[in-house]
Amino acid sequence: MVWNIPNALTLLRIALIPVFVVIFYLPVPWARTVCALVFTLAGLTDWLDGWLARRWEQTSPLGAFLDPVADKLMVAVALVLLVQADATVWLALPAAVIIGREITVSALREWMAEIGARAQVAVSMAGKLKTTAQMVAIVLLVLGGPVLGLPVTGLGLVLLYIAALLTLWSMVLYLRAAWPSLTRTSVDTGED
Repeated sequence: MVWNIPNALTLLRIALIPVFVVIFYLPVPWARTVCALVFTLAGLTDWLDGWLARRWEQTSPLGAFLDPVADKLMVAVALVLLVQADATVWLALPAAVIIGREITVSALREWMAEIGARAQVAVSMAGKLKTTAQMVAIVLLVLGGPVLGLPVTGLGLVLLYIAALLTLWSMVLYLRAAWPSLTRTSVDTGED
């Protein structure tokens, strides 16, 4: 069954991306708080759709395709907006590492699937830790100012660097797992 609650939650996450962008640019004092809530809602739907799909045995090829796309789109858009709003090397560097890793690992997974070795680059614990640090970091950075006296921007930046390091580590793990396939002398991909 393609149209189920887990897939609907994934589609909701994709639909929240333009909402996030519009709210981010609203010239009102509450915009960043609402943006952080939208991003948090998207993160919760990411966890919930996977949990429901497994629990209700409603996994599908569409869901397996859309779920990582939704995640990567939301994270990339949030990071680009944050860098645009605060164009410093300290924010741009980890954002570039995270987005670059996502592109690299997505390409690697696609290629490994093409040669029938997708299972070698399955999601690892390092990837899950990276995702958690990244999501919390983005929420804190979107909030952008002190919250209840806490320097959330500084905490968010520290977590973003932790996420960037975990990002690089998980990419190394994926590349190491795929290395034997990447270094074979011939692979027929069917492309010219």
